[in-house]
Amino acid sequence: MFVVELQFECFDNTTVSAVDVAVNGLMDALRYNGQILGREFPIVMDEGVFRVRVVCPEQDSLHPQFHSDQVKACLNRLSQASLLQPKIKMLGRDINSEAAAENLAPSWQVIYTTYVHTCSPLRCGETLMPIPLYRLGPTLNGDHKAIVKWQTEWQACDEIQMAGGCQAEHAALHEIRDADSDLFRRGWDLRGRIEYITKIPTYYYQYQVGGESLEAERNRPCPKCGGEWHLDEPLHGIFHFKCDDCRIVSNLSWDFQ
Repeated sequence: MFVVELQFECFDNTTVSAVDVAVNGLMDALRYNGQILGREFPIVMDEGVFRVRVVCPEQDSLHPQFHSDQVKACLNRLSQASLLQPKIKMLGRDINSEAAAENLAPSWQVIYTTYVHTCSPLRCGETLMPIPLYRLGPTLNGDHKAIVKWQTEWQACDEIQMAGGCQAEHAALHEIRDADSDLFRRGWDLRGRIEYITKIPTYYYQYQVGGESLEAERNRPCPKCGGEWHLDEPLHGIFHFKCDDCRIVSNLSWDFQ
């Protein structure tokens, strides 16, 4: 991933509040299209120039060819705050983040995230490297807000259950583990939409912790069809289960690893 600075110059008198609305609106649109990552984007004022540093999946993530209709609309509204179109300055590779997948047409892909990841939740099944969401092209709603919002909620639940310091832990675990939860159903449906758009088999990750014993865990059936899905060898050291019919992968309970 790469760190990029966006520079917004004023062509007329403006106000900080107008700039705040215009720039943050653009940042939200870029985020929901997968072109920038993270949730906080500080705006710095420097002698009439407003600067924002963001992290992008690829060097060309901000190329106009990837803009959604929402991003284009926000760019057009910059003039209402007396701002010119942003100048883009590449600062370099972020050494603390993952590189984007090079293969944009893998044999399979998976929706997988954790609360420590800021990258795209769509991963190449062959390498587990993140696939930028804007590479999927436009959706019915124009951008990828639905999957980004799902990722935000999944990560929030993951962090709560990992902390394990309150009763909310059980509710959070239910959402990311159980196939009848709202978050699971929504994520699995989004998986189906992505598979329809890309024509690539797309799987959904089921988080698993707890269980009665290692033997019982190994014999755990697919949560949707009830079929056998345990693999002889785990994929990427994480996925010990894979159901090709239901498009679900899962880990051996962390309690027995």
